Amino acid sequence: MIFDVERETLPREELEALQLRRLQNLCERVYANVPHYRKRFDEAGIQPAHIKSLNDLKYLPFTEKQDLRNNYPFGLFAVPKENIVRLHASSGTTGKATVVGYTQRDVNNWAELMARSFMCAGASRQDFIHNAYGYGLFTGGLGAHYGAERLGATVIPVSGGGTKRQVQLMRDFGATVLCSTPSYALVLHEAALEAGIDIRTLPLRIGIFGAEPWTDEMRADIETKMGITAVNIYGLSEIMGPGVSMECAVAKDGMHIYEDHFLPEIIDPVTGEQLPPGATGELVITTLTKEGIPLIRYRTRDISSLNYVPCSCGRTHVRMRRVTGRSDDMLIIRGVNVFPSQIESIILETEGASPHYRILVTREGNLDHMEIQVEVDEAMFSDAIKNLQRIEGRIQKTIKEFLGVSTKVRLVEPRTIERSAGKAKRVFDSREL
Repeated sequence: MIFDVERETLPREELEALQLRRLQNLCERVYANVPHYRKRFDEAGIQPAHIKSLNDLKYLPFTEKQDLRNNYPFGLFAVPKENIVRLHASSGTTGKATVVGYTQRDVNNWAELMARSFMCAGASRQDFIHNAYGYGLFTGGLGAHYGAERLGATVIPVSGGGTKRQVQLMRDFGATVLCSTPSYALVLHEAALEAGIDIRTLPLRIGIFGAEPWTDEMRADIETKMGITAVNIYGLSEIMGPGVSMECAVAKDGMHIYEDHFLPEIIDPVTGEQLPPGATGELVITTLTKEGIPLIRYRTRDISSLNYVPCSCGRTHVRMRRVTGRSDDMLIIRGVNVFPSQIESIILETEGASPHYRILVTREGNLDHMEIQVEVDEAMFSDAIKNLQRIEGRIQKTIKEFLGVSTKVRLVEPRTIERSAGKAKRVFDSREL
C-alpha cells in the first residue's frame, strides 16, 4: 500500500516540474532571508533568477556541516525565531553542535513522510510500533513517534536503554513493528534469549532499522534470528531526521527518496563534480520544502548511488542504494581505502563469527596496523574455539583478497565487546591521539 498515491507515484516529468518550482522558490527564500546564502550566491555570481532548470543545480554552492557550526546556533534559520516550534541538535562531540529548527509546517511534513515510510515498510494503522530510537535532541525517536501517530498506528515510546525491559514489553504489548538501529536489534535478540523469549514466536513482523550503516549480510542475520522482515530507513538531522528515504518491503532494493521534498544528486567526493545516474559517490541533498533551516546542496558525506529504474512497488521516486560508508569515515590503511561495512560483510559470511566486532587502528613508526576483534558466535562457541586459528585465518585471507590490505584478526569470547542502545561504535583509531 502507498500512503500518498498522488505524490509518491508522480510521473518523472511532473515530479521534476514540481522540483524545479520548489527549487526556484527555495533559492529566492534563502537569498532574501539567510545572509550566509546571500553571500555564497554573490561569491559564485549566482542570482535566484538564474535557476531556469534542474540542470542549473550544479551552479549552486554546497553546504557543509561546518557551515552549520560556523553559524551556530541560529545563523542559517530562514524564518523569525518565533516561528520555530522545535529545535533538535547533534551531540557536538567533534565540535560545536549542529542545530536545526522546525516550523509547524516542517513538523507536519516530517510526520507525513514518516507515515509514508511506515507504510512503505508494510505497516498500517493496525500495528503496534515499538520505538527504540532515542528521544530528546536526537531526531530519531520523535520523528518515528509522530510518523506512527500520523499513520494512525499505536506507538510504544520506549526510547533507548533498559534492554531487558524492552524485550518484556515487546512480548507483553504485542509489538508488531520495531524501530531501532540494526545493531541494537541484535542486542534485543540476545537479551530475549537470556530471558527465555524466542522473538520469532512473538507478533513482531517488521523491523525498520537505520541511523548507522549496515549490510545485506546483517539484514539476513537479523531476519533469521528474529523471524521478521528487516528494511532500511535513511535520514539525517540536518536534512530533517529519519524519513528522508525508505526501503519498500516489496522490492527491498534501495530506499525511495521522497523527491517532492528532497532533491538528491551524487557527486565525486574529491572534485565535487556531479556524477551520472548509477555512479557511486557522495550523496548531496537539497531540501525543497523546509522552512526553518532550508539547506542547498548539503554534503551528507554518505556514499551511495541513485537508481532511477521504476520500482515494482509502484512508487516513482528514485531509490538510493544502501549507504556503504561515509567519505569522512573511510579508513586509509597503508594507502588502501577501507570501509567498515566491507569488513562487516566478510565477518558475517564467516561461519563461527558473530556480527559484533570492533576495528582497532594504530601506527607503529610510519606504518599503519589494523586489528579486527570479532566475537565468536555464541551458538557455535565450543566448536569455534576448537577452530580458532582456522576462522581467524579465513577472515584475514578474505580481507586480503577482497580489500587488498593485511590485518590481524582476533576472535574474542561472546559478550566481550561493548553493546550500545544506539549507534554501535565500530572503529577505534588511535593514530591521531
